Amino acid sequence: MNPDSSTGLAAVAVDAQQSRGRRHPEAPPAFRDEFQRDRDRVIHCSAFRRLEYKTQVFVNHEGDMFRTRLTHSLEVAQIARSVARALALNEDLVEAIALAHDLGHTPFGHAGQKALNRCTKAYGGFEHNLHTLRVVDELESRYPDFDGLNLLFETREGILKHCRAESARRLGEVGARFLDGSSPSLEAQVANVCDEIAYNHHDIDDGLRSGILKLSMLEGHPAFASALDHARSRAPTLTGKRLRYTAIRHMLGWFVNDLITTSRERIAASDCRSVDDVRAKRMLMIDFSPEVRELHLSLKRLLYRTLYRDPRVKRFTNEAFVTVTELFEYFFECPRALPAERRPTPESGLSARVRQITDYIAGMTDRYAIAEYRRLLGSNLWTNERLTA
Repeated sequence: MNPDSSTGLAAVAVDAQQSRGRRHPEAPPAFRDEFQRDRDRVIHCSAFRRLEYKTQVFVNHEGDMFRTRLTHSLEVAQIARSVARALALNEDLVEAIALAHDLGHTPFGHAGQKALNRCTKAYGGFEHNLHTLRVVDELESRYPDFDGLNLLFETREGILKHCRAESARRLGEVGARFLDGSSPSLEAQVANVCDEIAYNHHDIDDGLRSGILKLSMLEGHPAFASALDHARSRAPTLTGKRLRYTAIRHMLGWFVNDLITTSRERIAASDCRSVDDVRAKRMLMIDFSPEVRELHLSLKRLLYRTLYRDPRVKRFTNEAFVTVTELFEYFFECPRALPAERRPTPESGLSARVRQITDYIAGMTDRYAIAEYRRLLGSNLWTNERLTA
């Protein structure tokens, strides 16, 4: 790939000047480009701030040192910018997508999402990825001329990583690729894979910190075993967190380097000359080599067995599921308990009531959901005990 001398971008990268634009026309910014504006809007929005108190793996009250959705999003953005720079792609777009990709996540992570999906199944269900698009398109209220953040098409495209066909039909242009089999921009692909990389590596770190994971559980995995060997060869006396950090950092770098090398080769072999060529391909070009992809997937499977399904994690997951479910049921039976600005009107149908309740609960942080649960239902389900010793 030979970057254009005027923009520094590869021909297959998204250029802000060629964007498909915003849903509501706006004058261009004076001293930043359009994707920098998108990034800034994400960082300044309310939903982004709330990510600080939303679960990644460990519920917020379990300890201050574990990742949250906010720190996860920052780590994804850092990794993704590095990959984008190496591939001469649009770093600002990649960063905007990475920072925005979890804005629609519920409290308590996937447990909250599962609960909301079950509660709303008769009304179309709940997809956190689709809800993120709803947050940036409709729910944020910051500007006088439009709802949402009015992000560019390419940022919205990258946010929408997966979507059911039924939902895609309602979304128009931004949902078209889920119906016609075309691909998103390379920047969207970078943000997606870097999300997976960040997950694996910081969940290993948090799992080891919590005491649920032990080095002995991970030493059988080829990638982690190699990283540990590397760390010990560099400093044979390393132990504890220094050993852990050194091994994880080395493994992360190894996965990222393979991603960059393989993706560069795939882009070159694709003969694509523009973003439109990329979208016309029915294959993703940002990926690991086959061998490393399998190691990446096996690492994810290892985490499911040893961390996510651990009884101590499952206990909090179950409590989270009950909390979200019972909050939904309470508000459904008593919509006047919702804040005034969130209440459906008397003439609203059941679908509108479900939508209002879903938006309200999905926007909650972990600790706010717990506080509301205790206040409204008088439950002592949540305790102050921590998962770690």
